[in-house]
Amino acid sequence: MASTRIRGARALSVLGCVFWMTALAAAPPRYPDRDNLLVYRDRAGQLHPVRTLQDWRIRREHILEAMQEVMGPLPDVSRQVPLDVQVVEEVRLPGYVRRKITFVPEPGDRVPAYLLVPERRRGRVPAVLCLHQTTPLGKAEPAGLGPDASKHYARHLAERGYVTLAPDYPNFGDYRYDPYRQGYVSATMKGIWNHKRAVDLLCSLPEVDGNRIGVIGHSLGGHNSLFVAAFDERIRCIVSNCGFCTFRRYYGGNLAGWSHKGYMPRIRTVYELKPEKMPFEFTEVIAALAPRAVLAIAPVRDSNFAVEGVRECIAAAKPVYELLGAGQKLAAHYPEAGHEFPAAARQVAYSWLDRWLEHTPSDPNAGWKD
Repeated sequence: MASTRIRGARALSVLGCVFWMTALAAAPPRYPDRDNLLVYRDRAGQLHPVRTLQDWRIRREHILEAMQEVMGPLPDVSRQVPLDVQVVEEVRLPGYVRRKITFVPEPGDRVPAYLLVPERRRGRVPAVLCLHQTTPLGKAEPAGLGPDASKHYARHLAERGYVTLAPDYPNFGDYRYDPYRQGYVSATMKGIWNHKRAVDLLCSLPEVDGNRIGVIGHSLGGHNSLFVAAFDERIRCIVSNCGFCTFRRYYGGNLAGWSHKGYMPRIRTVYELKPEKMPFEFTEVIAALAPRAVLAIAPVRDSNFAVEGVRECIAAAKPVYELLGAGQKLAAHYPEAGHEFPAAARQVAYSWLDRWLEHTPSDPNAGWKD
């Protein structure tokens, strides 16, 4: 039995290498100025202005390809198996039911998560994928089981009438998984795949309006929200709190924090921790979300993600939003705070979700009062 498992792991690893080599064979064109997003390269490498939606789609595809150079290829539909949702525990709380569940994102894996379903509903309601920060608690923190109430956004939103889902990221909470033994190039891409399957789960629920899906996260969850939304256009509204800045502004351009096994090791092994060598930049990630609604909350004293680097991303992406007639759907909020999610910022975040997911909250005050 053990030898069978080892052979299976090796086969998956080899398969992952084949996927990676295929991706490398068609490397996307390089854009030396990642702040100038209204240009694209043709097959001959010539630059052209982006003037239409079709032009932008070409540049956007190059952005997603560049992200996969660092993260590894997005798995194809062959890994998409039945979710086989299992309920481990159910707890009734004021205004909602919290279910501890597991689901299958791909063969041989099972992701633990909390699913919160409001009791007062009128028809199908919007749903929000709630991604946790770097904490041993994992999914438990947004679900309301940790000591920091400011990070309980899955609970807060359930109290406001949303269905919410908070999964564990690999090796947090109850989830132990080695993505590299299974052929992944990064834990980031494994997270993206799991989170896409979490959207599948939300869309399958009879309580959920699949046309009104959002995502929110703090820190680790803040950038994971951007990453999954870039690869899953079903997500209509994105909120990232303390989640990103330009690579050049991140700790003075030292990308070591992005390069460990919990993120993208190729940033160290291939791109030498240098922003100028990276195939993509967060200016491009934000633009790739257009024309969907994006709110970046960037506290001015955030020690992880420099606020100047967030301003650069918003300024670079804004022309793309304006080209697509969606200038009002890109916004930023800069609270006087550190690496945290203060009450006033949560009020802005939850109101943003209400607006763009067309939701009237059952309790408009839920979640933003400390």
